[in-house]
Amino acid sequence: MRYGSISPDLFIQNRRNFTQLLPPASLAIFHSNDVLPTNADGTMPFRQNNDLFYLSGVDQEESILVIFPDARLPQYREILFLKETSDHILVWEGYKLTKDEARVQSGVPTIMWLDSFKQVLPALMNEAENVYLNSNEHIRAVVEVETRDARLGRELRAEYPLHQYRRAAPLLHQLRAIKSPEEIRLMQQAADITEKAFRRVLGFVRPGVWEYEIEAELYHEFLRNRSRGPAYGSILASGANACILHYVSNDRECKDGDVILMDFGAEYANYAADLSRSIPVNGTFTKRQRAVYEAVLRVMKFATSRLVAGNNIEDYHAEVGRTMEQELIGLDLLNANDVKNQDPAAPLYKKYFMHGTSHYLGLDVHDVGFKYRTFEPGMVYTCEPGIYIREEGLGIRLENDILITKTGNDDLMKNIPLEADDIERLMREARA
Repeated sequence: MRYGSISPDLFIQNRRNFTQLLPPASLAIFHSNDVLPTNADGTMPFRQNNDLFYLSGVDQEESILVIFPDARLPQYREILFLKETSDHILVWEGYKLTKDEARVQSGVPTIMWLDSFKQVLPALMNEAENVYLNSNEHIRAVVEVETRDARLGRELRAEYPLHQYRRAAPLLHQLRAIKSPEEIRLMQQAADITEKAFRRVLGFVRPGVWEYEIEAELYHEFLRNRSRGPAYGSILASGANACILHYVSNDRECKDGDVILMDFGAEYANYAADLSRSIPVNGTFTKRQRAVYEAVLRVMKFATSRLVAGNNIEDYHAEVGRTMEQELIGLDLLNANDVKNQDPAAPLYKKYFMHGTSHYLGLDVHDVGFKYRTFEPGMVYTCEPGIYIREEGLGIRLENDILITKTGNDDLMKNIPLEADDIERLMREARA
């Protein structure tokens, strides 16, 4: 793979943690993602299923991981099934993992070729009482395409209707919410690559460049630093486009006097970084732009201080909302009396700050995990307040990635310029 090697100890421990959550006589099966078609004989770039990667470290299509801790035969307690290579595949598709390489990479002792899965499965099902099947469960997910995991579940229920079928997702959500030191290292690498990309565009942005040209500069820096590319669709939103929260067309010319809101992050070893910065296209904020920027920055600093163990997302968002109200009053966007008499169920600040302040981050940009779980050390959250003033064609969002620790938190993006003075200075120096 393009990224550096990862110790198999990470995946061995992840499987051990997962196994400890299983009741007796439980079999769990995880499939890789499909290679999805585009048109004609084209396919989309392959992206591994995050749960399979989390448990095995294997980044190859057509792979199956079986975990069956109570299997009578020790060689059946963990099995990784892989696509067997051939001279034809080598010529047309490229190199695939050997059994020895997969064993070293994953720490799984038993490696079999994929065509053995249907031969081994009846013996596994004969011993199992519970079958844990994986699925893409997320409160924002819209699942319309049948996955390999879903197809397997349908086939198993038809052939083995008397087994107890259970969801693997809640167990993975519980585990993946807490990042290990090795995962933090990989996420820090993604953040460091993102920093390089941001510093690159500080010297590139000026009136007359197009949003997609900035996007190209970002991707250049991603790829040259061993990232596969962006962790999500990058937002390069200049002027009024910044008030469109998920603007990704990136097809407008950047104008003198505009602020451009940039929301992007590199992927590294399947882990995501997520950064937002808002910078003046001409290198200097107007008085009004700076006032809004400083207001968002104060909210961000307050919110970061509240991303600590023991807090929870509901109380946290309520605290941030009250802070945002005061900033919007100071910007003459809200009236203090109106705020005092507002409907608590429909706070007025939502007109200008309509999204949440934080979400889990990890293998997914909006990473899995129980939303209302109390903050714990090892969790990583984004911190991304914003103010969007449509009538002024101005949107400001600032975002860093925050690791919750035993003693407070650690900003994985603390070295990325954030203060308005620093942004202007760096843009000015880059143009000198």
